[in-house]
Amino acid sequence: MLVPDAVAVYLDHLTVERGASPNTVASYRRDLARYGEYLAGVGVATLAAVTPEHVAGFAGHLRAGGAAVAGGAGRPGLAASSVARAVVAVRSFHAFTVLDGSASDDPAAGVSPPKQPRRLPHALPLDAVQRLLEAPDRTTASGLRDAALLELLYGTGARISEAVGLDVDDVTGRLDDEDAGLRLFGKGRKERVVPLGSYARAALGAYLVRGRPELSARARRPGPGLFLNARGGRLSRQSAWQAVQTHARTAGIAAEVGPHTLRHSFATHLLDGGADIRVVQELLGHASVTTTQVYTLVTVEHLREVFLTAHPRAR
Repeated sequence: MLVPDAVAVYLDHLTVERGASPNTVASYRRDLARYGEYLAGVGVATLAAVTPEHVAGFAGHLRAGGAAVAGGAGRPGLAASSVARAVVAVRSFHAFTVLDGSASDDPAAGVSPPKQPRRLPHALPLDAVQRLLEAPDRTTASGLRDAALLELLYGTGARISEAVGLDVDDVTGRLDDEDAGLRLFGKGRKERVVPLGSYARAALGAYLVRGRPELSARARRPGPGLFLNARGGRLSRQSAWQAVQTHARTAGIAAEVGPHTLRHSFATHLLDGGADIRVVQELLGHASVTTTQVYTLVTVEHLREVFLTAHPRAR
């Protein structure tokens, strides 16, 4: 079977049978397109012709960057995390072709993703978070939206994909009641309900009353999305990311700040405040507590910094 045909079958499998999210499918499509280009460049057209050396060579090609295979435009080398993601996509693809009967051997079985250095999540100090949350201009519809988005990201630890995928009906309970919450759909469409604090409830209420109706009125066909763009359609991940960065600059925050920074800050500040790690796991929607434990390392680093700075005999 030709490699492009096998990739198309695999992507259909991800979408239809495994129910992978559009973002996951898009990521796999991008990585496997690079893989297909690489194989074509080295003269490999069919699954049967792929060897472990080709798979390993693809990983090395992504790391090295430089001139593209088969005379294409040059590309910069990818970070270890991006190479690891691409190798995982290739391994999953080849494993599927064996199960599907399209191939008799799995050339990727013995090729491991490159090891990545452990990077601790970056959390903002509380005063920086405060400045960021106060940055949007709450006299405009877009400012009310951004204020509600920022409060929600920091107040619930939601992923940006979860936030922009929200519908109005995903707000549970009354916003003037402490029992109000938010229905989030995480990876694999796994549902969880998280509580909304008073600041998030107030910002969300102001947006729903004064901001969203104005934005929704600009749409040809108003939809159920909670966060809307300037034309009344659902806010995209890219636009939400840009909004966070814009307000971070307004707040005078020099560090790189994105939506995930607020998720990291949410988890770190909860643990600093004495929250149980299992509770934080549930709030973040992590399948395993092992994933959440990385935040305990962040708090240990913070304790060490405080100790070295404050104790007279620490140094």
